[in-house]
Amino acid sequence: MAADNGDDDYQNRIKEGDYVVLKRGQIFKAVQIQQKKKVIFEKQWFYLDNAVGQLYNTTFEIASGGILQPQKVEDAESSFDSKEAGTDNRNIVDDGKSQKLTRDDIETLKEQGLKGQEIIQQLIENSSTFRDKTGYAQDKYIKRKKKKYENTVAILKPSCRIMALMYHGREPGKICHLRYDTLAQMLTLANIHAGSKVLVFETCAGLVLGAVMERMGGYGSVIQMYPGGGPLRAGVESFGFPAHFHDMLHDFPICHVNALLAGTMDTTAKDHATDEKQYNMAAEKGQNQPEGEQQGNPEEQSMETGDNPLQDQEKIEEEKRREARAQDKKMKLEEKRRKLAAAAALLEGRNADGLVIASRFHPCPVLLGLLKFLAPSRPFVVYSQYRETLIECYTKLKEQGGTVNIQLTDTWLRHYQVLPNRTHPLLLMSGGGGYVLSGTTVAVDHSKPAGSQQAEEPAPKRQKVKDTEG
Repeated sequence: MAADNGDDDYQNRIKEGDYVVLKRGQIFKAVQIQQKKKVIFEKQWFYLDNAVGQLYNTTFEIASGGILQPQKVEDAESSFDSKEAGTDNRNIVDDGKSQKLTRDDIETLKEQGLKGQEIIQQLIENSSTFRDKTGYAQDKYIKRKKKKYENTVAILKPSCRIMALMYHGREPGKICHLRYDTLAQMLTLANIHAGSKVLVFETCAGLVLGAVMERMGGYGSVIQMYPGGGPLRAGVESFGFPAHFHDMLHDFPICHVNALLAGTMDTTAKDHATDEKQYNMAAEKGQNQPEGEQQGNPEEQSMETGDNPLQDQEKIEEEKRREARAQDKKMKLEEKRRKLAAAAALLEGRNADGLVIASRFHPCPVLLGLLKFLAPSRPFVVYSQYRETLIECYTKLKEQGGTVNIQLTDTWLRHYQVLPNRTHPLLLMSGGGGYVLSGTTVAVDHSKPAGSQQAEEPAPKRQKVKDTEG
């Protein structure tokens, strides 16, 4: 038990090279811990060297020189007690003359090394209207000044929830305005769990892919279907997963899906030969280029080669570097081909356990193509920022059959301020969290058309009407 506690303590401490999330107020930023690297966050610069060895969720004060110091408990819990408070704010006029301290005075206090709490205390003492404000207004004033003058930053361990909050708060367009509560519903509806085989098609900077990998805990298989020349996984890197998490991650280009379904995809000879031919042509072009430049005067060429041994040595070294680059490219091509073949082998079984789609592209053709890789009685989830695209998917699924329990939902979230005698919804909140289409696959009897049963049902009713008329 003691060994487990020691291991947990090691995992909960910040280490060099870790990916962490900085938090100040409701603002987040993902960075990597590197020695002597300046980090700029919310107009503050500092170094993360002193954070190494500290526990996650620790709040640090930014001292002079950008040095982080763990915030003391008494400093974090200190409050500004006002001796008196007014009954209402009707007589307070915001004329800009209530504060006696000027901007230069405040800068001077900062240069003297005063902490944020001490500066706030000075602002309170030099405010002519602070004591006339109500207790609620005084609390709001102190909270606003803390946000401005307290130089603190908290270091958090990356998680699905924190990463979703960070992206939605800073760059919602990169994740198709996918809100964190919608992402949680997607993971639940898709039944993501350890040991499953999941297909993921997303253009959300890797956020959805990282959330799926975190939920699976490093066990199972995740196949990322990507458009374009290669998969984008910026968000996955920020999660800071251990190395064995990446062993379960595979990628497959979406453009090869039709060929794989038709059985015409060749992952061994054709692609490898084409790529090798391209690189051989590039290598020949690089080798022939110097020769073409030197064919102008054979006498000068012979003089240069005979009289300048340094130039011959440079040519030999350049040739060696060219061969090394060609060999490196060949090895990368072979590795890429091997990974493509492994992903194709996983897909050919058509026994995937789940499908998650969250993309800026139209989801209908992608959904109809990837559904064929799912085993019967398996869930699928499609997210879109727009309702119309999912309505089209809903209609197509109903027409072709093979799916049941199809639902199109809109998630809604409201934040509340919970304070004594001041509990109410926040004035500013997200208007919508996007739309989610979910359902379950079923086995289809291909011997009978999907629409034959519906066509046969009205027949007895029509015959019955004819009998009554006769």
